[in-house]
Amino acid sequence: MDKEFALDPHGLQQAIDWMGREFSTLESLDLPTHLPQLGMGSLAALNSLAPSILGGAAGLGKATSFAHMDPPTPWITWALTLWNASLNQNLLHPATSPVAGDIEKRVVDWLTPFFGMDGGHMTPGSTVANLTALWSARECAGISEVIASEGAHLSIAKAAHILGLTYKSIPINAQGSIDAAQLPVNLSQSALVLTAGTTSTGAVDALDLAGKAAWTHVDAAWAGPLRLTKHAPVLAGIDLADSVAVSAHKWLFQPKESALVLFKNTEKAHAAISFGGAYLATPNIGVLGSHGAAATALLATLLAWGQEGLAQRIEHAMKLAQHLSEFVASDERLQLYAQPQTGIVVWGPKDASLFHHIQSSLPVGSTSATTVSGVQWFRNVAANPQADIEGLVAAIKDSLNYNRHAT
Repeated sequence: MDKEFALDPHGLQQAIDWMGREFSTLESLDLPTHLPQLGMGSLAALNSLAPSILGGAAGLGKATSFAHMDPPTPWITWALTLWNASLNQNLLHPATSPVAGDIEKRVVDWLTPFFGMDGGHMTPGSTVANLTALWSARECAGISEVIASEGAHLSIAKAAHILGLTYKSIPINAQGSIDAAQLPVNLSQSALVLTAGTTSTGAVDALDLAGKAAWTHVDAAWAGPLRLTKHAPVLAGIDLADSVAVSAHKWLFQPKESALVLFKNTEKAHAAISFGGAYLATPNIGVLGSHGAAATALLATLLAWGQEGLAQRIEHAMKLAQHLSEFVASDERLQLYAQPQTGIVVWGPKDASLFHHIQSSLPVGSTSATTVSGVQWFRNVAANPQADIEGLVAAIKDSLNYNRHAT
């Protein structure tokens, strides 16, 4: 028996020990230029890579992390990811995933009612989920064009291009959501994509537009999980859509790559995007062929936390964003782009010349930048419930006060 395929408790314990270490300085990753003729052994490779991989990664769970839509992950997902890697289940074949396939169906069944859908499946991310939904729209509704706002994720235009569909971009209003007045009158050949939580500003398009086109898809990659919280009304009308995309590796706190595409009429949608093969016991649904058991980590998290535990963490993150926005609104030197809807705070100095000074003064990983209608703004994203907002506020104040003293 090849010991490399057997359980090595010592090796796995070594990996866990590395995860618990603090790295004061980053060691450079010293790799050979060419593929080694002889291997160094698994433990040696593990110890060689750990300082760079673990020490050089962005700390998404650190108190200063509040810049991007990438959350920390709970430890239970680390355990399930380890199990998944050891088992290597392939959901393309029921025979190679007798339990994992059922788990994915159960997770989808748990989540679909919150969105008014009746089923769906998992994908590696919302880029694939959006592509899958628009593929279904083309097959089921005969659409020839895709319409979305200027604030829509780039995956929407990408999906239209892949599918050979015309793409139309609609201007945004002052709040960053689609300007409904600019929509074409005739949407009978259109898939209208509404965004629930735009990447730049977190804006939510008017979801009461759902049903106005031949097909309505809601890209809820970011804000979708709000439907499981007291903030569910922010996404009122999402249940009127034909399809919805949600990124589990955002506000469902899952490891990448994990997302869902959900449908109002799953039987029809899945039938339209299914292919058979002589080697397949059941038809292959959607864009992917082989895909792994990402649902097991999501199911474990939902079992561990329940809806209440998940909601508690998202709601706390929303409070952190609200605290930051209230500070910005109260400081006469700063301005908000708009009141945050989905935990994304977009703000900047009224004196644009201060932008780069403030940017260089803030803690690494605390704040990102975005451009809206040609104007630069700072962007903070409430993906990390462990963020220290008081510390961020203090850093912004220090930056502003330093500039005041310098002048």
